[in-house]
Amino acid sequence: MRVAILGTRGIPARYGGFETFAEELGRRLAARGHDVTVYCRERHSAPTYLGVRLVTLPTLRHKYTDTLAHTAISTLHAVTQCYDVILCCNAANAVFCWLPRLFRTPVLLNVDGLERLRKKWNRLAKAWYRLSEWLSTFCPTHPVSDAEAIRAYYRKTYGCETTFIPYGAETGKVPSMKVLDELALTPDRYFLYVSRWEPENNALLVREAFESVVTPMKLALIGDAPYAPGYKARVRSTNDDRIVMPGYIFGDGYKELGSHCFAYIHATEVGGTHPALIEAMGRGALVLYLDTVENREVAGGCGLAFTHDTLPAVLAEALTLSAEERMRLTAAAIARVEERYSWDAVTTAYEALFRRFA
Repeated sequence: MRVAILGTRGIPARYGGFETFAEELGRRLAARGHDVTVYCRERHSAPTYLGVRLVTLPTLRHKYTDTLAHTAISTLHAVTQCYDVILCCNAANAVFCWLPRLFRTPVLLNVDGLERLRKKWNRLAKAWYRLSEWLSTFCPTHPVSDAEAIRAYYRKTYGCETTFIPYGAETGKVPSMKVLDELALTPDRYFLYVSRWEPENNALLVREAFESVVTPMKLALIGDAPYAPGYKARVRSTNDDRIVMPGYIFGDGYKELGSHCFAYIHATEVGGTHPALIEAMGRGALVLYLDTVENREVAGGCGLAFTHDTLPAVLAEALTLSAEERMRLTAAAIARVEERYSWDAVTTAYEALFRRFA
């Protein structure tokens, strides 16, 4: 099949979950013999990446226009390319999904989570996301949800059945530790947090909670955000020399950090299934997760849950866990990923869905 993936920032993945999703799904589809194109906002050094064709198109660089402008331009280009199926990411892009259908090209839409709940959006943007949820129920050929909680929300709120396909992750640790040396981190002696630094991802909560815990361990606070300068400044405002904040780290360095941390802290409260959470579980990290419905669906029984108020206590609890209890939790996490979140299984599910509508 000729498949297009659009609505993300593109690949190589250098931003967030949808970019990782586009890269992992795209390269596996290409390896299975499909002709895959990913639409990108930044130009790569080569026209292909991991067997996937890259199409770079312009956008309007602003928090409120970046995604919509690029997806609109990408959709206009895509309708001229005779794809067998288009996979669009992000419910905000639902408004464009009708156009390829006029050209008899099926469009599947991964709706993601409830983006309107993010504090960074003003009233108009939140209203747009609310409207986009409704548009997601009929503008695309078929909607896809990445979490059972999101599937249940669309069913209850709109009477719309989505196809549930989660994100995937690899299992097993990588042996290399190059980035640990660069950041002066010792294996198994640091907590790890990875996310975009937006209020709903709670980087500030994690930093402040860690500062209240007496431990010689470090905290690697990995991330950044393009449109949150005020919040980023608050996160970085610390004199605690145990905290390391190098910005974004991708690729092998990201895998190394997840493989050798003492524990991974997942504090995101908006969205569906978060790739960073299942990736940490797959690496065999001890996982501490914010107790939301979506996070509980992924990590329940495989980690330590916390609330906004209890994170300091849970950090302290993690430090006192016995070796046997740590091993039980990490083994359960790896088993959960192998059972539910294999990238090969995710790719097979999308492949079957594409064939159903193409």
